[in-house]
Amino acid sequence: MIRTTRNLGAAQRGGALLLSIITLVSIAGLAAALLAVVGSRQKENGADVEQAKARYLAEAGLSAAITAVRTGAPAALGSQGGPIAFGGGGYWTTAVDNLDGTLTLESFGTRNGRSVGLEAVLVGQTEGVYTSALFAGNSSGDPLYDLSFGGTGASADLVDGNVYSGGNVVVKGDASISGDIRAAGTISGESGTTSKPLPIPDIAGMKYEANHDFDVAALFSTAVYSSVGPCGGKAWQLPADNPAHIFRKNPSDRASNTSATAKDDYFLEDPHGTISSSKQVDAGYASQIYLSGVGGKPGPNGNDAVYYIDGNLWIHNLTAYSFSFANPKGASPRITIVVRGNVYISDNILYHDETKDGLALIAIKDDSVKDSGNIYFGDPTFGTLEEMNAFMYAENDFYDTNLSASGSATVKVLGNMTAGNQVKINRDFAGAHSKLTVEFDERLMTEDLTLPGLPSSGAGATTTWTVASWREIAAQ
Repeated sequence: MIRTTRNLGAAQRGGALLLSIITLVSIAGLAAALLAVVGSRQKENGADVEQAKARYLAEAGLSAAITAVRTGAPAALGSQGGPIAFGGGGYWTTAVDNLDGTLTLESFGTRNGRSVGLEAVLVGQTEGVYTSALFAGNSSGDPLYDLSFGGTGASADLVDGNVYSGGNVVVKGDASISGDIRAAGTISGESGTTSKPLPIPDIAGMKYEANHDFDVAALFSTAVYSSVGPCGGKAWQLPADNPAHIFRKNPSDRASNTSATAKDDYFLEDPHGTISSSKQVDAGYASQIYLSGVGGKPGPNGNDAVYYIDGNLWIHNLTAYSFSFANPKGASPRITIVVRGNVYISDNILYHDETKDGLALIAIKDDSVKDSGNIYFGDPTFGTLEEMNAFMYAENDFYDTNLSASGSATVKVLGNMTAGNQVKINRDFAGAHSKLTVEFDERLMTEDLTLPGLPSSGAGATTTWTVASWREIAAQ
């Protein structure tokens, strides 16, 4: 019995030892498996970290390429075989001009065998005369000049497009500007870019006295002083086959308006066309002006031409409220009128087709006449001006005339207003405000419209590049 008991105790001890060994082996296996999982996870985490770092490198490369484009430097940086070393890895970029005003940039970042590719498309916009709804260059360098906008409620100024001032910009009340605001000086009432002067359009460099299609004053050397036609009063007039017949010189019924000017005054009105007394602001109800040689009219082709006037230009008739260039058979008018003097706009000037018609009015300075190179708008007596469809350039200043009168409580510009010096539009009167609306016509900027003899944007004009899209692409 005693021997049997001893043998049983030894067996129990042997079983316990075996169980312990099995348990240790199992634990060792589990530990090994756990270490394998942890190691795998560490490898995966390490790969994720390297992938993220590769993306950061690609982003750094893309940012460097965008900066290069904006500063005018080459945007292709490094190469796949020789990347730019950065942050323990490297990047390289490519740049492609899409020939449509856009650039495509690609950037590839690599680190420890991991690569990421990114792509950005940039849209360029050349700053200057074609990109601003309202531009005041402040060529006089007046440090106190403010380009001001104001009004409240329905009378608040509205500008749909970019605004630039070579001085300061002041936005008050409920005035609204939907585009970018830039100023060489300060901006108050809105946010924008300051201390960034833009080039002034090089109007003088165009030398219009030599570069034009029709010299209006010279053509009027054969004019006849006559009252024939519907325009009113007696004036110097030309036959319908003369391209300058669309003007009348020094009409007698408007002597009170022209008596104070220093030069001859030419009125944009057609004695061979029509004069309408309709107050409806619509080209179909406007007084019609017919270009020579267009739509079966006699004479040389008066379209796609620069008309040069050594004198003043008026859009002002005692009967008419609006004028429009006729476009018979769809022949859209596209003309530029350059005035070595002042432009006075008292009546509406309207397009028949806002997608195809185009008119540029340019006032350049006459060094012998102090009051020149300006554009005045507003009827001095009746306040009938409501809308101007034109691209307007004044080498000197813009002024308003009697905008407080009934009918000029609101004035709309479809096109742009560019002044080499200042836009001096003081529209506050008797506790009220005359609303100015400027709707930027982008067709010149986008080249959907071409007008003859327009000034350049000026030496040193720059292009602003905006990121239009950004996405990840396949790595190389």
